[in-house]
Formats: sequence, C-alpha cells, structure tokens
Amino acid sequence: MSQDKPQTETQIINEDEVNTSPLLSMVVEKDSELKDYLVEYVGTKLDQENVTVEMITEVMATEFPEFVLTVAEENFLLGYQQGISDVNQLSERETGTTEQ
Repeated sequence: MSQDKPQTETQIINEDEVNTSPLLSMVVEKDSELKDYLVEYVGTKLDQENVTVEMITEVMATEFPEFVLTVAEENFLLGYQQGISDVNQLSERETGTTEQ
C-alpha cells in the first residue's frame, strides 16, 4: 500500500518570462491626447484593435530609435548610479557598526 503524499507542482519559467514585465502586455487606455495618438497610430500600423505597451515600444524603437535609445541610456545610467550609491551606503553602515 502506498502512502498518499501531497504532490507538489513545479512551475517551469523560461528566461523570457522572468525578464518580461507584466506592464508590457497591458492594453493602453486612451486617457490623454498623446496616448490617443500613439494608440491610434500603432493600432493602424499593426492592424490591431487593442494596443499594448509592448506594441508601442516596438513601433517607437523602429520609427524613432534615437528617442528610445536616449530613454534606455538614461535608465541604465540612473540604475548604475543607484547601485553605486547603495554600495557606498552599505559600506558606510558597516564601517559605522564596526567602529562602535
């Protein structure tokens, strides 16, 4: 006779799923003039009724790469700067704790 053991389900997630933000798949609501324009433009360009953030990003990267690159560079630099700041703060905290 076998004993009933609870079965655990293992969910396998691939790299794309780990590195994908759920915000990318959100359908964009037209609540401003700019969003309205972007949704209409991208929807027409891709022949889609529901336009997601990812679709807008893809079209912007294709048609206005200098804008997307500038935003990506700024985001990278701010993240890098924050990382350095975090390391410095951690170092200061550890130094302050050991001196006491």
